[in-house]
Amino acid sequence: MAGLGGPEIILILVVVLLMFGGKKIPEMMRGLGRGMKEFKDAKDGTSEDLEAKPAPVAKEN
Repeated sequence: MAGLGGPEIILILVVVLLMFGGKKIPEMMRGLGRGMKEFKDAKDGTSEDLEAKPAPVAKEN
């Protein structure tokens, strides 16, 4: 079984463009990228919220 060649990839892209339209595709890709980043962060055990906000420091009186 052969892999996908140039003509097959172009045909798939044309079908996706016809189904979703040119304006919706960038939004879908952005959402997909965010989802992949969140999945990777969860898998690695890191969180953007924890890294961006320093822990509060208790003041001693």
